[in-house]
Amino acid sequence: MGTSTILVAEDDAAIRDLLAHHLEREGFAVVGVSDGHAALRRARGAADLLLLDVGLPGVCGYDVVRTLRREERSVPIVVLTARADEIDRVLGFELGADDYICKPFSPREVVARVKSILRRSGGAVPESKPLLRFGRLEVDAQAREARVDGVDVKLKPREFALLMELAANAGVALSRDWLLQRVWGFDFAGDERTIDVHVHRLRAKIEDPWQLPSLLRTVHGFGYKFVRG
Repeated sequence: MGTSTILVAEDDAAIRDLLAHHLEREGFAVVGVSDGHAALRRARGAADLLLLDVGLPGVCGYDVVRTLRREERSVPIVVLTARADEIDRVLGFELGADDYICKPFSPREVVARVKSILRRSGGAVPESKPLLRFGRLEVDAQAREARVDGVDVKLKPREFALLMELAANAGVALSRDWLLQRVWGFDFAGDERTIDVHVHRLRAKIEDPWQLPSLLRTVHGFGYKFVRG
């Protein structure tokens, strides 16, 4: 069985690139489009699953679902939207969507949902990669350990969660606001300086004592990016 192709229809380039990064890292082929007309054209082709933003220009996401199902095309569809109301979710399912994910979302959750739907539909699902390796550094999601030269550097839970979020998005600049939402949650009462403090601690535990090259790069005025060593 060959590699599944995921069509990502999203007009926000940052979100589209982030999803593509995660999907490709898991072994999927990814095609990205930014409007509803392109989504329809591509979905009628070789796509094995469609990740579909509702608010697309040209043809809205719901109309894309409606058209594909009217044409009796069976490609699985996962709707991505900022609309959290029950009526919007019900509409998506009634039109023929297979799943519905509200923004902001965890890219890892999206990948997990994609894999689940592909398994049900008989699509090809690449083997998962539970361990991230960057030269001498290993980030082990299952053991919740960060190891340098095989030695656990003893990160606190928040430190590990922040490192995991950055390492899982290696090469992608993540804003401080995004990191706060993903690691601390929406109800966190602190400010963005919390991210700076925790990055400083990560550098002190991972980079400095082990003389590793700089892995956690500051993106001035925005946030941070994990750079492969």
